[in-house]
Amino acid sequence: MDKIIGVTELQRRFRAILDEVVKRRTPYILTRGSRPEAVMIPYEQYLKFVRADEAGVVERIDHALARMVEVNARYSDEEVEADLIEATKIVRSRKRKA
Repeated sequence: MDKIIGVTELQRRFRAILDEVVKRRTPYILTRGSRPEAVMIPYEQYLKFVRADEAGVVERIDHALARMVEVNARYSDEEVEADLIEATKIVRSRKRKA
């Protein structure tokens, strides 16, 4: 789970926070004036994000999410939930038959 820390507190506890990010793989959201400004993540995770971004994955996901919001805007939460419940029943019944 992400943790949130102000930059002033980060300065005071930098070594401990860095150890937590590296050893426990705990992401930290860094805030200034209660606004998120940056994130501290393990280097390996950063490399994964860079590779995904280079491959255009992040842009494609953002585009797909925006399209889903647009398409699903006309449906209520209740309608979506009912459809998900029905789809779950169908999938489970197929698994039982197999």
